[in-house]
Amino acid sequence: MTTTTEARPAVSDDRPGLIHAKPVRHPGRWVAIAVTAVLTLMFLNMVIFNPAFNWPLVFQAMNQTPVIEGFWKGTILVTILSMIFGVAVGVILAVMRLSDNPVLKGVSWLYTWFFRAIPRYVLLTIMGALGVLFTAGLSIGVPFDWKIIQWLGLSGNWRIATFDANAIFVGLIGGVIGLAASEAAYMAEIARAGILSVDRGQMEAAQALGMSRGKAMRRIVLPQAMRVIVPPTGNETIAMLKDTSLLLAIPVTTELFFQLQAIGARTFQVFPILVAATLYYLIASSILMVGQAYLEKRFGRGFGTQVSSDKEEAAKGLAAGGAK
Repeated sequence: MTTTTEARPAVSDDRPGLIHAKPVRHPGRWVAIAVTAVLTLMFLNMVIFNPAFNWPLVFQAMNQTPVIEGFWKGTILVTILSMIFGVAVGVILAVMRLSDNPVLKGVSWLYTWFFRAIPRYVLLTIMGALGVLFTAGLSIGVPFDWKIIQWLGLSGNWRIATFDANAIFVGLIGGVIGLAASEAAYMAEIARAGILSVDRGQMEAAQALGMSRGKAMRRIVLPQAMRVIVPPTGNETIAMLKDTSLLLAIPVTTELFFQLQAIGARTFQVFPILVAATLYYLIASSILMVGQAYLEKRFGRGFGTQVSSDKEEAAKGLAAGGAK
């Protein structure tokens, strides 16, 4: 009995040589760098040597006591209060919009539509003029008490307290009310998007464990929705900081930009005063951006890290295989 073996082809030891790759040239990058460098030098030359900036007056105006107080007691305080009330009302409006109750859903939609349609400057101007609607004052008590008393043939009124409308709608309080009312409309959409980003099964699982809908929203849904809510809320906070300059429409005299404009009117130096205001807003916005980045990192923990780690492990494996 004979066995036949097939002849196998000889394995060649010839292997491809090293690839001498040449780096891709990017002449456009060098052109962009050169153009950027020239424009930067031109800008620095203008800022440093142009006498219109009047840097001594800029720093002098920034260090004025009314300006510093206007920054803290006007700009920063209004920003904080407006965002607190705006976020609180916005979350409530978002929950109402997602409710099965058609009345609550309709009220939320109507509020959002109205305040998103009106520019903030126009809204603040209207806010400053609302006192003409309440010449007798703004009262807290039984609605239509004067009509009910007239029907019953009684005298007096059923009001707990009466406030001067001009004291409420003009000044710092009116500014906070106007900005917060406008901000709530935008925060309602941001919060609604964040809530919708959470899987519906989270709410169903929480209710299956015995949680009420409100408790499940507070303890389960909203903490997970913060990952989506925080970034645009940070942008809204920075925008609110800048929109405090619109309080001139009411007006609010204890605000940063109002105080700087008063200095500009006295010294007839408008441009340096605008530069001083710009520096204040740049510094405050930069600090807020740092806080926003920290919050995004804080609430984004556990999202997207697995994908990046898998990519790193795959890259290490390829590197190890290529080294063998």
